[in-house]
Amino acid sequence: MATTGDPADDPARDGDYDYRSDDVDRPGMVDDLDGLIEGDVRFDDYSRQLYATDASAYEVTPVGVVFPTSTADVSAVVEYCADRGVPVLPRGGGTSLAGQTVNEAVVLDFSRHMTDVIEMDLEARLARAQPGINLGDLNAELDAHDLKFAPDPAWGDKSALGGAIGNNSTGSHSLKYGKTDAYVEEVEAVLADGTVTTFGEINLDDLRADADPEGSIRERIYAEVARIVDEEADEVREKYPDLKRNVSGYNLDVLIDEAETGSVNLARLLAGSEGTLAVITEATVSLEPVPETKAIGLLTYDDLIDAMEDVAPILEHDPAAVEVMDDVLLDLARETAEFADVVGLLPEGTDSVLLVEFYADSDEEGRRKVANLIADRVGGVDTEASPSEGAADLTGKERYARDAMEAHDAEERATFWKMRKSGLPILLGRTSDAKHISFIEDTAIPPENLPAYVADFQALLDDHDTFASYYAHAGPGVLHIRPLVNTKTVEGIERMESIADAATDLVVKYNGSVSGEHGDGRARTQWNRKLYGDRLWETFRDLKSAFDPDWLLNPGTVCGDVDMTENLRFDADYEFDAGFSPALDWDNENGMQGMVELCHGCGGCRGPQETTGGVMCPTYRASQEEIQATRGRANLLRQAMSGDLDDEATDVEFMHEVLDLCIGCKGCSKDCPSEVDLAKLKAEVTHEHHQRHGASLRDKLFANVDTLNALGSALAPLSNWAAKVPGARTVMEKTLGIAKDRSLPTFHRQSLVDWFDDRGGARVSAAEADRRVLLFPDTYTTYNHPESGKAAVRVLEAANVHVEIPRDVAGSGRPPFSKGFLDEAREQAATNVETLAPRVRDGWDVVLVEPSDAVMFQSDYRDLLPGGSEEPRSSEDRTTSNGDVETLADNSYGVMEYLDAFRLDESLSTDATGSLTYHGHCHQKSTKKDHHAVGVLRRAGYAVDPLDSGCCGMAGSFGYEAEHFSMSKAIGSILFDQVDESSGEELVAPGASCRTQLGDHYESEPPTPVEKLDAAVR
Repeated sequence: MATTGDPADDPARDGDYDYRSDDVDRPGMVDDLDGLIEGDVRFDDYSRQLYATDASAYEVTPVGVVFPTSTADVSAVVEYCADRGVPVLPRGGGTSLAGQTVNEAVVLDFSRHMTDVIEMDLEARLARAQPGINLGDLNAELDAHDLKFAPDPAWGDKSALGGAIGNNSTGSHSLKYGKTDAYVEEVEAVLADGTVTTFGEINLDDLRADADPEGSIRERIYAEVARIVDEEADEVREKYPDLKRNVSGYNLDVLIDEAETGSVNLARLLAGSEGTLAVITEATVSLEPVPETKAIGLLTYDDLIDAMEDVAPILEHDPAAVEVMDDVLLDLARETAEFADVVGLLPEGTDSVLLVEFYADSDEEGRRKVANLIADRVGGVDTEASPSEGAADLTGKERYARDAMEAHDAEERATFWKMRKSGLPILLGRTSDAKHISFIEDTAIPPENLPAYVADFQALLDDHDTFASYYAHAGPGVLHIRPLVNTKTVEGIERMESIADAATDLVVKYNGSVSGEHGDGRARTQWNRKLYGDRLWETFRDLKSAFDPDWLLNPGTVCGDVDMTENLRFDADYEFDAGFSPALDWDNENGMQGMVELCHGCGGCRGPQETTGGVMCPTYRASQEEIQATRGRANLLRQAMSGDLDDEATDVEFMHEVLDLCIGCKGCSKDCPSEVDLAKLKAEVTHEHHQRHGASLRDKLFANVDTLNALGSALAPLSNWAAKVPGARTVMEKTLGIAKDRSLPTFHRQSLVDWFDDRGGARVSAAEADRRVLLFPDTYTTYNHPESGKAAVRVLEAANVHVEIPRDVAGSGRPPFSKGFLDEAREQAATNVETLAPRVRDGWDVVLVEPSDAVMFQSDYRDLLPGGSEEPRSSEDRTTSNGDVETLADNSYGVMEYLDAFRLDESLSTDATGSLTYHGHCHQKSTKKDHHAVGVLRRAGYAVDPLDSGCCGMAGSFGYEAEHFSMSKAIGSILFDQVDESSGEELVAPGASCRTQLGDHYESEPPTPVEKLDAAVR
C-alpha cells in the first residue's frame, strides 16, 4: 500500500484498500513482534475476537492485539506495520460508541501496561500521564490535591485518557469545562512511520519555517497545517457550527481560532482524530479545581417540548449541567425495582424533567442559585399558574416548568443523578432483536433550536414507524436519541440508514453537528461530507495524508470510506445457534439467546475497585485481562454461538479459556448496565458440557458437598485429624486438585440439628410467638459452623419467633448449581419447594443463615423450576407448580434480612459497643439485600463501616481448586486492602466462603453478623 506521487492520486486516499487481515502471516508477525518489543503479542483467535467489538453496534475482527509497555514498543510496532502495509489501531478502554475502536488492524491496547501518571505539577495544575490510564484512576490520584481532569464522560472510570483525547470527550458538565481539547497541552506521539515526536504549542512563523511538503512526515504536517491556516480559514469559520459540543471531523475550528493569536497547538489537533493521525503515548493535560459544593434544581414539565423551550432561559443562570429525561425513560424507570422509588419522588403527572446543577463556593450560595432558578422558571413551587396561561419570568420569557424540587446534600444529589443515569441501563436491557443502538444518538443542536429540532425528529421517527427516548445533555444541546431498530433484517438496516440520513439533514438545517460527543467512527463518518461540504471533506483527507501517507492509522474513519451499514454486530446474515436447548428458564423476549446477545460493550465490568466499587468483575480486577471481564466472556460466548469462533461454547478449550475463571459471583446481574447474567449463562453451558464431555471427580465431590459434610461430621474429630496427617494435603492436591495451602473446613460432631434437638427444640411456643420460622439447615451452618445457626435461633427466639428446623428437606441446591449439575440442583429445589411451600402457605417463613443459599431460594429456584418464557428441559419430571416456587421464593429470607424486613430486632434489648467492618456477600449484593445486616447491627449499637467490596475470591469451591488458588488470592488481596483501610475494630462477614478466605489471610475467621447480634442480645 505504499503511495507514490501526488497524495491526491493515492489509492489509499480513495479508500480502495487492498489489505485484508486474512492475508497476514500471523505466526510470522507474532515471532517478529515478540523479538522487537517488551509487551505482549497475541494473534490467537480468542484475542482477536475479544477486540472485534467495542461499545458500538459494530464488529470487525482485527489482525491481532499488542499490549505495549512503552513508547519504544509502540514505535517498533508502528514502524514494523508501516513497512508491511498493515494498519494500526490505538485503543484504550474500548468504550467508544461509534465504532472507532474496531478495525481490520493491529490493535494497540494501552489499558494493560501504559497506565501511569508520570508526573504532576500541582502549582501549574498540570499532569503528564500515559494513554491507558482510566480517567477515574487519574482523578483518584488528583483528588487529594483538590484537582481533577475536568471532562467527565459517563464511563469515565472505565474510559482511558488516550480515548478521551482520541474522541475529544466531554460529559455532563461541558457547560463549565468544554471538551478535552481545551486541556491538552502537549503530547508525545508516534507518527505513521514509527517516528517519535512531540506536539504542543508552536509559533506559526516557526511552523512555516520548518514546513516542507516533500520532506519528513513532521515537515509535511507543518506544511499542511500552514496551508489550512492560510487558505481554509474562511471555509472553516463558515462551515463549522457555533457549538460548545462538536466532535465531527478534525479539530480545524480550534486550529483556526488559535492561529489568530500567532501560534497553534498541534496536540489539540489530535483531539477527536480517533487515532487516524498519530498514536499518542504520553499526554500533558491541564487540571481544574474540584468545586467546593454543588446544588441541584429539578424542574418538571408536562411534555418534552416544554422542557426544550426552557433550556435557553436556564442557561442564563450559568449552570454547570442541564440534563433531560423524557416520558419514555421515566415510565420505564417506574417499572424497575432499582429506580421506581427515585422516580416516585416526582410530582404526579410529570412527563419530562430537567436536572439543573450548579457549582458553588458554599451551601448558602448553592441554595441561592437554585432559589433564583426556581423563582425565574417556576415562579414559586406552589404556584397555580399554568404554563399554558403564559406566566412569564422576570425577563419576560414564557415559563414552562410545572414544578420544582431541590437537592443540596450529597445523598440527595446522588439520588437525582441516579434517576438521570438510569436511562441508559434501562434502554440497553432489551433482549429482543430490536435494540436501541447508537448510530445518530448524540447530535448537537444550538439550545435555542432544540424545540423545533425535537419536534422534527419526532416526526422523522413517526415516519419510520419507530420511537426513541430523549435524554442527556440538554444544556449544550446534545440529546441522546437511540431509535429502536432491528438490524438483523434488511429492512431494519435500511431504516437505520434512512433515519441517519434524514437526521443529518435536520442537523444541517438547525446549524448543529452530527456528533457532539461520541465521534465519527463507523457510524457517522459518511455524513461528514454532507455536514461540512466537499471542500472541507477534501481538506480533512489532505490532512490525513500529511500525517499518514499510506492511510494505515485506523483507516476508514473521520474522512474515509466506512459505510454505517457494514460490519454490524447484528446484520441480516447473522445466525445464532447455541447448539443445545437451555436447561433453565430464561424469562425475557428472546430466551437464553437474548441474554447471550445482551452485552453492548460499555466496559462497565472493567472498572477498578478503588474508583468503581461494586462486585463486577472480580477476575478482571485481579488480572486486567479482557477475557476475564464480563464483556469479554459475553462476547466470546455470543461469537461461539453465532459461528464467529470455530469452537463451540461447550468445547473443552472454550470452557477452559473463557468460562473457567468466572466465579459465579452474580455481580454482573446487578452492576452491568444491561444486567448480563454471566453466572447463569456459565451454569447453562457447564451443564451441557457435562452432558457431552462428562465431569471430573472433583467437580462431582464439590457438587455433593452436602453428603461429604454429613460424613465428615459423623466421623469427627477423626475427619479433622486426617487432613493434618503429614503429606495428606499434598496427596489431595495431586489426586483431586484441592490446593494444599488452603485450609479445609472443620467438621463438628454435634451438628446444628443435633444441638437443636438436644436443647429440646423450640423455646418459644408457636401459640405465643409473633411469627413462625423454618430455619433451613444449610450444609455449612449445620456441619461446619453451627455457632452461626445457634446464634440465629437464639436471636429469633429473643425476638419472640417460634423456630423449627425442617428435617424432610434436601440440600439447598447451591453446590450442584454452582458446578453446573443442574438436574441435581433442580431435584433438590423441587424437594424443598414441595416440602416447604405448603407450610409457607400456612403462615411460616423460611430463614437461611448462609447468604448464597438464601439467594438460591429467592432467585435461582425460579430459574430451575417452571415459569419462564422458554420451557426448560426435563420439565416432565417435576411435580411442583410455579405458584409453589413463587410462594417459597417470596417468603424466604436471609436471617439478617428477616430481622430487618420485619423490624424484629427493635424488640431486642442489646448492649453492643465497638465498631465493625462489614463485608457483604456478593450474592446478596447482586440481589440488593446486603444492606440489611448493616441496619440491624447499627440499631444494636455497633458502629458499622460497610465495605463497597467485591467478591472475596473464594467463591464456594473455586478457592479450594489448586489451579485457581493464585487467582483466588489475587482477588482476595483487593478485599484485604479494603479491610486494612477500614475504620472498624472487628471484621464481620456472613458468607462461609468469605470467612474462609479472610480467615486464611488474617489467621482467624471473622464472626457472622448474627453472631455479633447474638452477643449483643446476651
